[in-house]
Parts: sequence; C-alpha cells; structure tokens
Amino acid sequence: MVSIERAVVARLKTHGERFEILVDPKLALDYRNGRKVNPMDMLAIDQVFKDSSSGEKASEHLMARIFGTTKIEDIADRIIKKGEISLTTEQRKEMLDEKKRRIISIIARDSIDPGTGNPHPPARIEKAMEEARVSINIFKGAREQIDQIVREIRPLLPIRFQVSEIAVKIPAQYSGNVHNAMREFGTVKKEEWSREGELLVLMEIPAGLRDEFYNRLNNLTHGEVEIRVVK
Repeated sequence: MVSIERAVVARLKTHGERFEILVDPKLALDYRNGRKVNPMDMLAIDQVFKDSSSGEKASEHLMARIFGTTKIEDIADRIIKKGEISLTTEQRKEMLDEKKRRIISIIARDSIDPGTGNPHPPARIEKAMEEARVSINIFKGAREQIDQIVREIRPLLPIRFQVSEIAVKIPAQYSGNVHNAMREFGTVKKEEWSREGELLVLMEIPAGLRDEFYNRLNNLTHGEVEIRVVK
C-alpha cells in the first residue's frame, strides 16, 4: 500500500451519495488506463469513506445497496474507473511530463521522415509538439493519443509510421544472447538453423528502431552478424 502522505483522493458521486478512497495517483491512473495493477496496491488504507477529509466512513449498508458488494477492491475498481482522481499541481505536472516523454518515445521509435527514411530525433518531435500546441491528456494512455497528436504535428513535421522487415544471420556462438535481445525490438516472423549452425531470423521492427537494432546486434556479435532489410 502507498503511504497516506503520498496518496490523493479518488471520488465517485453516484445515486446522490459520495464515495472516496485514498490512492497512489500514478498507480490509480495506470489502473484506469488498463494496466495490470492490483487494486489493493493502489490504496493508502483499505477503507471507503463518505468524506475522507473528516475520516467519515461509508456505511456498509449503503455500499451494498449501490455497488451490490462491500468488497473494497470491487468498489475501488468502480471509483477509479468511473470517478475523478484529485491531483496536486506538482503531481499533475510530473505525470504530464512523464506522459509527454512516453508519447515522444513512441513516435520516435515507430515512425520515420518519409523524405530521408530516417527516424526523427526526439528533440525534433518535441519541438513540433510545442509549436503545434499539442494538448496531452494525463488520464488517457500514451498510445491512445498518438494518432491525434501525429495529425496535429504532421503539417510541421513530415512523418510516416512504417515497419521494416529485416533478415538476420547470427553465428552459432552468439545465437543465444542475440536471439533474446532481438525480441525486445519487434516480432519474429520466421527462424531456422542453417547447415553451418547459424541462426537465420526474419523480423518485423518499427522503422525508427533500425539504427538501435543494428548497433545492439553488432555489439553482441563483435560485428559478425549479417543484417539485410527485406522491405
């Protein structure tokens, strides 16, 4: 459980009544956005309040009538998903900055400049977002906002999302470490072993990750890997 000092109020008003819980703001937003979080891990105290500031608890009779249960995790689920989460100015800024970094990272990784075929540097994407005055919603997941943000920055920054199909030949002595590392970058479509013991892999990765992918595999194989872009 989160400490009470770090907790914020999550509140749901329904059927003319108010229900409040004290939660970790980051975990509560993660949970609300569909990430796997144990509802009990979000709570500073396993109690539902009618008014958390005064410490007045919600009655079990009222919870049973409105929620159909008195189980704290079920009620917390409803409050987080349907209610509002109170954030301090500092918490809101911190979460907004984190969400912005995540969005920029996704765009830089998954897209390219159609003119050059190279990924855009994160700083260039951030500048375009600032110039376009992009609005970021801290209560929505980063990926949910990508399409809208790209539409807003595209007049300032030519951008195209593209997946590269890459064939890789790995010498047998490096196959174990490299095989695991490759899966961090994309999807393995096909793999087989050559007669000489080399591992042959066909992968799909976001075009923006190509340079990082090449560097990682070259480092792991001391430059002995063979890489070819299929399309």
